[in-house]
Amino acid sequence: MSTKHNIVSRKEWIKARLELLEAEKGLTRHSDALARWRQDLPWVRVDKKYRFETDEGSASLADLFQGRSQLLIYHFMFGPEYTAGCPSCSSIADGFNGIAVHLANHDVTLSAVSRAPLAKLKSYKQRMGWNFPWASSLGADFNFDFNVSLTEKQQREGTVEYNYRREAAWAVDGIGDSLTKGGEGPVAELAAMTGSDVAAYTRERPGMSAFVLEDGDVYHTYSTYSRGLDSLWGMYPWLDRAPKGRNEEGIWWRRHDEYEQLPQQTNSCCQTVESNA
Repeated sequence: MSTKHNIVSRKEWIKARLELLEAEKGLTRHSDALARWRQDLPWVRVDKKYRFETDEGSASLADLFQGRSQLLIYHFMFGPEYTAGCPSCSSIADGFNGIAVHLANHDVTLSAVSRAPLAKLKSYKQRMGWNFPWASSLGADFNFDFNVSLTEKQQREGTVEYNYRREAAWAVDGIGDSLTKGGEGPVAELAAMTGSDVAAYTRERPGMSAFVLEDGDVYHTYSTYSRGLDSLWGMYPWLDRAPKGRNEEGIWWRRHDEYEQLPQQTNSCCQTVESNA
């Protein structure tokens, strides 16, 4: 079988790999420095008394810490109008079950927060097989204050602040020509998968925020949005190391229970041995 990719000897491959390794080490050191920079950011005391609905009942922001000193919140796109959670957020959240227990035993609580009513969140959580904490902020300012939800008025007038930038006003054919045209495109596809239209779908945004609890006071320490979430999206670090990389054309991912079942993979080598036995 022929391939258009560059084929070399093992010795040449090692040479090329060592050159890449130096660049990877540089990126690791830079990433470590960025992590220290994040931790050195000043804090902002959260004075507003936010309320959430949780499985345990009404809760304050401090209650979401569940007795720990650090809280990481994933701003999950699940608006009140949605019939199901955002597929992209769902893909990210698939990794939460496995790490939440480790974080909890390291003084960190991981929780999701969405504006959908708690009953919707519980039903969807059961469907997805998740057990991490998930709170509803419906009726509160929390999502709006942390720039992951916006009103129709903000959307219409172009007073939206997301990812630390002001967005242009929403147009009839979508939020900018780069997102959708005539009701088509990746954003429209994702909106349909949540049972909403583009306008309602994009009134919710993804993000994550970090908080710390000290002497009874809650402080906001960090937030990131958009591509800043890539490193939290479990499949992408793996794809970035796969031979074909991300290899993306449009929205290829689905909720984990919506993929067609793949045929069982068999080892052709073993089949050959068995057939000759």
